[in-house]
Amino acid sequence: MEAEKQRKRGSQKGAGNIHDGHRDRMRKRFLKSGFDAFAPHEKVEFLLFACKTRGDTNPLAHELIRRFGSFSGVLDAPYEELLDVPGMGPVAAAFFKMLPQAFRCYEMDRESNRARMYDYREMARYLMKQYVGLSCEVVVLMLLDSSNRILYCDIVSEGTAVTANIYVQKIVGLAARYQAVYAVLSHNHPSGSALPSPQDLSITSRIF
Repeated sequence: MEAEKQRKRGSQKGAGNIHDGHRDRMRKRFLKSGFDAFAPHEKVEFLLFACKTRGDTNPLAHELIRRFGSFSGVLDAPYEELLDVPGMGPVAAAFFKMLPQAFRCYEMDRESNRARMYDYREMARYLMKQYVGLSCEVVVLMLLDSSNRILYCDIVSEGTAVTANIYVQKIVGLAARYQAVYAVLSHNHPSGSALPSPQDLSITSRIF
């Protein structure tokens, strides 16, 4: 009898390890390929990880898709109907009802806090603030979306008092990572001269 109990416990432990490995693989896949790479039931399953820390959520995800027809249908389903699905429970149902509202708040906050550049003079005024108090040359990259809203603005290279190295691969990598539509490069001359050097013109051409 005791041997049988130990065998069952070992079997349950092994099943738990399989599930844990599955979740790890799902997380790695998400980080590598993004949410779009998931099938509808996998998207639901991935969200269930947040409110169901143990067990296999795959059957529940399949049942939710079957009952409500699509990923968006699951998120739009009434709270009471989500509770009717065996295995959901009030915590998971409330979590799913929270998500669309969280998306809306995210988009509203994102749009309201992102500065928009309307012309080159405004860009210049914004970028000038990046150089206050600096005694060496630096390169600042500003990335914009299709509506000229700032996605990224920071120093990408630092140099001495007379030169700054520009790494093209880093700039291209940042532009791709932020899915930028426009990129603006600027750098300072601590000497006070506003005229671009031959090197400035050459590297700008290379990056373009």
